[in-house]
Amino acid sequence: MKKRANFPLLVKWMFLTGIAFLIFMTIMRFVFFFHFAGRNYSFSNCFSAFLLGFRFDVRIVCGIVLFPFVIGNLRLKYSAKNRLTGGSIAQVIFTIIIMLLLIYFMRKGHGTPSTLTATGILFALVLAWLFITKNCNPFENAVSRKIFKIYFFIIAFIIAFFYAIDFEHFDYLHERLNAGALNYLADAKISMNMVWETYPVITLFILVIAAALFIYWLIVRWYKKIAKSNFTGHVVTKFSMGFIFALLLGLGVFGKLNQFPLRWSDAFIFDDNFKSNLSLNPVQSFLSTLKFKNSNYDIKRVKQYYPLIAQYLGVQHPDSTLLNYTRVHEAVAPANPPNVVVVICESFSAYKSSMWGNPLNTTPYFNEMCRQGIFFDRCFTPAYGTARGVWAVITGIPDVEYPTTASRNPSYVDQRSGINEYKGYQKYYFIGGNSSWANIRGLLTNNIDSLHLYEQDDYTSKVIDVWGISDKNLFLEANKVLKKQTHPFFAVIQTADNHRPYTIPEEDRKIFALKEFPVDTLKKYGFENNAELNAFRYTDFGYETFIETAKKETWFNNTIFVFVGDHGIRGDAGNMFPEAWEKDGLTTQHVPLLFYAPALLSPQRIDRTCSQLDLIPSVSSLAGISFTNTTLGENLFDTTLHNLPFKNKAFLFDPEIKQIGMVTDDYSYVHDLLSGREDFRSSKDNLPLPQNAETAADKKALHDLSQAYYETARYLLLHNKKENEAKP
Repeated sequence: MKKRANFPLLVKWMFLTGIAFLIFMTIMRFVFFFHFAGRNYSFSNCFSAFLLGFRFDVRIVCGIVLFPFVIGNLRLKYSAKNRLTGGSIAQVIFTIIIMLLLIYFMRKGHGTPSTLTATGILFALVLAWLFITKNCNPFENAVSRKIFKIYFFIIAFIIAFFYAIDFEHFDYLHERLNAGALNYLADAKISMNMVWETYPVITLFILVIAAALFIYWLIVRWYKKIAKSNFTGHVVTKFSMGFIFALLLGLGVFGKLNQFPLRWSDAFIFDDNFKSNLSLNPVQSFLSTLKFKNSNYDIKRVKQYYPLIAQYLGVQHPDSTLLNYTRVHEAVAPANPPNVVVVICESFSAYKSSMWGNPLNTTPYFNEMCRQGIFFDRCFTPAYGTARGVWAVITGIPDVEYPTTASRNPSYVDQRSGINEYKGYQKYYFIGGNSSWANIRGLLTNNIDSLHLYEQDDYTSKVIDVWGISDKNLFLEANKVLKKQTHPFFAVIQTADNHRPYTIPEEDRKIFALKEFPVDTLKKYGFENNAELNAFRYTDFGYETFIETAKKETWFNNTIFVFVGDHGIRGDAGNMFPEAWEKDGLTTQHVPLLFYAPALLSPQRIDRTCSQLDLIPSVSSLAGISFTNTTLGENLFDTTLHNLPFKNKAFLFDPEIKQIGMVTDDYSYVHDLLSGREDFRSSKDNLPLPQNAETAADKKALHDLSQAYYETARYLLLHNKKENEAKP
């Protein structure tokens, strides 16, 4: 007689199966620790990394178990007339809908055609399995039992194989396994010979088989033990337990109770490379980078364009073999080092603002600030998108990752930032929401030394929408922290309110009066509706609140404020700008760049074309900071740079259509890398360019320069590490 089970058999087996995988992963994390940890690392000072690693393992285990658990609950029932019951029909329809939704979201997440096809075939096989066996529960159907066991052995082998490869990968490259390893398959024969001659392949294979058999033995042993029992609970109880277990598995896959799931970037909160790598799970690292496996560069083209880039950057000691991009800027440190506050302004489109005469006068306060500071009115972001804008500011390298962003690519997480040149400064980053968005936390905490990162849960102000607290309160919260500082500081404040859903807090409605204009007027001057207009105006209200509050603090007069848009918004700029702004998409990337310090800087409006990349080198120069620059950003205040035909320029990258280009004081040039289409027109007026040899030569020069920036950016994304290990 079978024993009475307290839980449904499938629930119990899937739980213990997860435990089997978790045991193996935990053992492997200890093996990794004892083999690779240096003398300064102990279990006690790495406990937080082990704990985070356990959460990563649980996420993978829940993913392994969730799929078979859902399938194991599928069964078909037939009526006396050999027809599917209504419940079975509903179950099949629901299952198909879930499968289609999964494929849809995989496609939205840039899943490759081959991945989508393989997933579709897998789902078709599951449906075939269901209709052939009528019951997918391994405790009720012999065929299903065999399929489940085969599945778990294959998964156990794959997991063990991943850990073996990961171990050797880290031993050689000091990086956890990522999808970039698949690039070696391009030269499969050479790669396989290298592996055979370098690694103990036979030993590793035996260990992989042994590990897979160990996991499989545990799973089968627990199955046999559970199969001797019987769950006699009510069908409602059985359904409720199964539903709760599925929810727990889903929560485990998500990884945390938060707006964003547990991501690889969460491993880089430790500001310690070994602890970060210790916490990572190689399966997650590999899967997280799968979409980036082709993120690479063409070293021949990088070297081809190196002399041109070195000339334009003013590299002091060019070396086309070692690919040296280093420029050293020496400065005399001031007796009273100034603070620096960088404000990254959400969607700060130039043509929508007051500085260029938009009749709706949306940013009057910022316009007045521009009159009192050094204002560059032809600044362009390298690309569209907040994540790309933050990347450009922090790293000085254009984010040319395609189709997603560099911040999401674990291979790029290690970047050298000019912010670290501020020795003796306290570093702060204030964001109103959660920095897990786009994996920005990994970029910040892993690359800015001793960073104090403030997010929505660190403030007393209440959250108003998906982007966290309001920009006005973000500025006030930042001021609370900054006014207490007794040492110089470098702070970044990232705003978000000028973004859908365009929330205007109720607490500000009495002070900040909403305005309304007819739809035709709004569209004429760059706005879709009044909600967007008022959100844009509210950003100006936030700047005013911040600056007027800061003026009352002792730190204000010795602070350089830098305001820059993270990106613009595509739209019709009307007669405010030449046709190139619309035809070549310049509205998407044209933003204000303001250096504001009334007590330190003399006002000036500068119409030289420049880039968001230039922000850190330029403010460092103003602050009297000596720095070493290895990026594509330039010091806008360096008067010693040589004369070049297109010295005033900005590189452009449109990730939507994979288009690159350059904008200069005179020209706009864009080149679609997918279709080969080119456009070349004036950026200063609407007059057609003269058809002569000089213009043709300029077009060719801008083509080469845009290619040079693009190829160099692709290279530097992987070779601008903090340790400065830039090697081809």
